[in-house]
Amino acid sequence: MRLHTFVLPICTAAVLLSACTTHPADAAPSVALVRADKVRGDLDALIGTGAVGAIATLTDNGTATVVTAGRTDITAGTPIPTDHPEYVRIGSITKTFTAAIALQLVAEHRIDLDQPIDTYLPGLLTGDGVDGRTITVRQILGHRSGLPEPAESPATNEHTAAQDGRTYTPAKEIALALQHPAQFAPGTRFQYANTNYIVAGMLIEAVTGHRYTDELRTRILTPLGLSHTYLPDTGETGLRDPHLTGYDTVDGTVTDQTLMEPSLPWASGALISTGADLNRYFTALLAGQVVPQTLLRQMLDGSDMGNGDGMSYGLGIGYTQLPCGAQYVGNVGGVHGFTAITGATAASRAVTISFTGTPTTLDIGSLLDHALCG
Repeated sequence: MRLHTFVLPICTAAVLLSACTTHPADAAPSVALVRADKVRGDLDALIGTGAVGAIATLTDNGTATVVTAGRTDITAGTPIPTDHPEYVRIGSITKTFTAAIALQLVAEHRIDLDQPIDTYLPGLLTGDGVDGRTITVRQILGHRSGLPEPAESPATNEHTAAQDGRTYTPAKEIALALQHPAQFAPGTRFQYANTNYIVAGMLIEAVTGHRYTDELRTRILTPLGLSHTYLPDTGETGLRDPHLTGYDTVDGTVTDQTLMEPSLPWASGALISTGADLNRYFTALLAGQVVPQTLLRQMLDGSDMGNGDGMSYGLGIGYTQLPCGAQYVGNVGGVHGFTAITGATAASRAVTISFTGTPTTLDIGSLLDHALCG
């Protein structure tokens, strides 16, 4: 695995609310730095419309530029540093890791994408309109299973669960979901549902006989050198230091929402990472270093998400055509207090943008265009 070379700036308190980028001494701005300046404006705009802190890591052929805006923590009032990585929650970007593990098992002929999930998890999915004998692994990974989601309630709120000390098992989460009827017949349409990736995590454990977190570490994190990416243990409700503080606007007040019970989102959304690690991961994925190219093509054969923005969803991953003609491949994740946008192009450009707080405007298309085109 090629090691990335990082060019990191140092920000001071004087630039608390403005972005910070790298500018090598006595050098004309490169194309990468021009893109960074555009992203700096985007981060400033996020802060201006309600975000608390924002950080972007842009990687171009192995060299990274870090841009920040806002504050790490409201109480301390400190700017976000750029001389070391800050941990953030990455939410549903976790799904891309989970799908990749499943596809590695497909490559090993231990999982068949077109076999019913009941083949591997017999009797797990039974309920009103739900039958694991008619739902394939491919439909699970592509959100085309029709599986229901648990109703939104304090019982399914990750932040509330952390405050109350409640933990979950995958089986308990499936039971909560199956209290509701199927959303549609398997394979008939796309509908995003976190339940699919709780099932996917259980599938990985059933096939390998190992914990999901162990398979994640041995198959992806260690081989790619992702030393700042981890799945918190059950009950590990905080983040390792250093990290951004997560904020949401609750009843009109900006509120600390950093704590989260990781056993609730688990294989669908509990990972913690950094921009540098995510950029390395998605660059490696597109280079065929995570799953074989034949399966990567299947990973990128999906359905329009129906948002009107041209974004499609394959097997655990999103993709779209950018205005410059490049194909973006990545994912977006959001949990209480944190939002992350990440991905790469075939030209070895990658970006991760993470922010805390609740901006009133967010144009993901423009963010990706500025970060990956030009």
